[in-house]
Amino acid sequence: MTSLGHHSKTSPSTGSSEFLFHEPCEECGSSDAKSVYDDGHTYCFVCHHYTHGDGEPSLHIHPNKSTRVNITGSAQRLQKRNLSQKVCEKYKIYRDGDKLRFYYHDESGIVKGAKVKTKGKSFSYEGEVPGTFFGQHLYPTTGKRIVIFEGEMDAASGSECMPGWPMVSVPSGAAGAKKAVQKQLPLLQGYDEIVLFYDNDLPGRQAAEECASVLPPGKVKIAHLQGDYKDASDALQANDSDAVCRAIWDAKPFRPDGIVDGKTLLDLVTTPSPAADHDYPFQGLQSKLHGIRYGELVTITAGSGIGKSSFCRELATNLLSKGERVGYLALEESNRRTALGLMSAHVGKSLHLGEHTHEELTAAFDATMANWNLYLFDGFGSYDPDVIYNRIEYLASGLDCRIIFLDHLSILLSGLDGDERRMIDTTMTKLRSLVERTGIALFLVSHLKRTSSDQNHEEGARVTLGQLRGSAAIAQLSDACIGLERDQQSGGKQSDTTVRILKNRYSGETGIACQLSYDLPTCKFYETQPEPEFNAATDF
Repeated sequence: MTSLGHHSKTSPSTGSSEFLFHEPCEECGSSDAKSVYDDGHTYCFVCHHYTHGDGEPSLHIHPNKSTRVNITGSAQRLQKRNLSQKVCEKYKIYRDGDKLRFYYHDESGIVKGAKVKTKGKSFSYEGEVPGTFFGQHLYPTTGKRIVIFEGEMDAASGSECMPGWPMVSVPSGAAGAKKAVQKQLPLLQGYDEIVLFYDNDLPGRQAAEECASVLPPGKVKIAHLQGDYKDASDALQANDSDAVCRAIWDAKPFRPDGIVDGKTLLDLVTTPSPAADHDYPFQGLQSKLHGIRYGELVTITAGSGIGKSSFCRELATNLLSKGERVGYLALEESNRRTALGLMSAHVGKSLHLGEHTHEELTAAFDATMANWNLYLFDGFGSYDPDVIYNRIEYLASGLDCRIIFLDHLSILLSGLDGDERRMIDTTMTKLRSLVERTGIALFLVSHLKRTSSDQNHEEGARVTLGQLRGSAAIAQLSDACIGLERDQQSGGKQSDTTVRILKNRYSGETGIACQLSYDLPTCKFYETQPEPEFNAATDF
């Protein structure tokens, strides 16, 4: 192919100047098409951007532009390239001494200009390159397949290997490929299949992806050369025309990121689902949710003062006692209160009430915190959500915490201004993304909005998904939702909590899971048999 990294040292500057070096062009993005000269002026041979060396304004010009192009030289066999005289005549690749000219035609087939290449791999332009593909004039505007190459030599090499098939190239290599393809969209829409056969290097692969993204969906295939060949011309020089043909015939359909062919999922769907990573500490909850699994987001919700935080501590201490690495972000309380609450739930004493000696607290610490793999967030109150996302990411990736508790969602957003529903949508999306990316199990505490009935949640009102405060995204993006129901004013039964499964993506089982009784002196939940719910269809 034509190299864009070696240009003629002749630029459209005034006076005489010496070429110094190539560098990337900030105007068109070419990696090395801009030439720098000793008088300070620069010129890009791809986009034709010229800057003066004396501080004058820059401009775009075209080198050697003329209204008439004289065709010089003749079609000859290029032995080194394995290109026949026939193919060179077909594409108007003419040799003139130590120069090769690649003649460009407009849509009408009229020669408008030439790219001139020397044996030293420098190039310049004569006339005007009209914005068409090299070789475009040879083929119809409709057809079964067209192959687009990165350089003129490659297009000719493709035609040498597979005569009769439309083989063209972009005029400015990988750097200008996308722009060139966009200009010729009307032409390309007339073909059933578009094969992008770019160089087997990083710029070539990137250019293929960029071009494919602007072409008609479903039509694009990308060719990949096997072996160590850089491009089609390289393969033909090695007398391996089969490699070129195979690359075209075996070109793979382009699919943008996020689209997967179902036929490729055999291994994924036939691998047995792993068992749960941990069991829930309550039999009724375990029977419906079938365990705690990494990679899931579980929302816990209830009215104010019902026991959401105590329930989370019970789950956390159960996991910690099994050696699990746990991250805990309690945004509504100090680390002292969180630590004492967790220690209390494990040892069965109300350590936070302040009636225990230093020795008792030390013994409790040694039995719990000293042995646990527990990491707390040192903060209280509202924080920038981005800070919290970052800390969760660090807990997961930096400290290998597989299970993280976030208590609670509302306090996370309390310091922000704006629409609550939209903020919760954004926050839940980011939390879900964190779970997917890190593979953690995230337990999220969320509040409820007030009921529309006379009975509120603090008086034992039934919890539903529609009562989650702020946004439907909480339910939509959670794998499971657990609701806690308790009547704080029920006298002797004020410690009885009904655990209800509101959503269960894993098995679909919902409804009452179990009844829990909270013992204040020991800070522990005890599972009891739930009372059967009234069913209006069968009960009378």
